[in-house]
Amino acid sequence: MTRLKLLLLAGALLFALVAPKSPFSLSRQPVTAPVRIAYGPAPGFDGIDPELIGRAREKIDMAAYVLSDRKVIEALSAAASRGVRIRLYLDPEQFRRIGGASGEAAQALAHQPNVTAKVKTSNEDLMHLKAYAVDGHWLRSGSANFSWSGETRQDNDIIIIDSAEAAADFLARFETLWARSTNQEADR
Repeated sequence: MTRLKLLLLAGALLFALVAPKSPFSLSRQPVTAPVRIAYGPAPGFDGIDPELIGRAREKIDMAAYVLSDRKVIEALSAAASRGVRIRLYLDPEQFRRIGGASGEAAQALAHQPNVTAKVKTSNEDLMHLKAYAVDGHWLRSGSANFSWSGETRQDNDIIIIDSAEAAADFLARFETLWARSTNQEADR
């Protein structure tokens, strides 16, 4: 082994011994589940979220930095009309920026029966998640915003995990976000 390799190995071992432990650890038992990953822009990329939302029968819990894509809003509205309980957790700046027909559709969705929407109001950090859980079984995550450009023009990914365990991990974090005392109902 070269001297550089030995130094790197020694440094990695030292770091592993003295580094502070975080709640997330690679030594934690990994979730083993079917995963689908899509990269866009690509044909059909913008249909992934409406299709997954269309599978919902009980509930959807969504954290959305941006929620302006008409197809996603329409899919959520249709789910709510079927009786699916939907909770939306939104970034305040992005929610206020939505204009035109998309803004009206997002506002109508936020006030539809079976939908509860909250906006993060604390100025600590952005609410930048683009994730949701469907029926406590599927978890959608990835870099793609729920926007027309995020799903048709930008280089993004969407990750769908078929796992109640992965969904439960997200839902535990979602409950923490949802319970913040500084949140407000989604009104403009």
